[in-house]
Order: sequence, then structure tokens, then C-alpha cells
Amino acid sequence: GDYSIQYKTCHRILADGNFVLSVCEGFINQKLSSFFDLYRLEGGKVVEHWDTSHIIPDRCKWKNNNGKF
Repeated sequence: GDYSIQYKTCHRILADGNFVLSVCEGFINQKLSSFFDLYRLEGGKVVEHWDTSHIIPDRCKWKNNNGKF
């Protein structure tokens, strides 16, 4: 089946040593989602990558007013 990912906004990029974390927002199959990507770099190249994504529920279903980001 079709699977669509679209990054829209990058909220934060954090780096510590040879690790970089990007915290972004966008869409998975047109549903508002969060994206967290962690990269390990070595010699100026990405050598490992981990990621997770989560569909953000409608605001009326939030457990707090802080939002995802």
C-alpha cells in the first residue's frame, strides 16, 4: 500500500558529541505527526540512524495544554 511521509517543521536540532537529534513535525498519510530522528556520525558521515514517529491526536484528546513540542 501507499505510505506517505512529509516533514513540515523542524522544531529542534540537538547535538552532543557524535550524536544529533532532530525533533520535527509533519504528516504520515496526511495525519499530523511527530518525528524524532537520532543520528550517530563518524568521520563526517552518518553511520547509524534510529527514528520514531507518532500521530498527534486531535487537540480535544490531549492530556495537557503543552502540545507535543
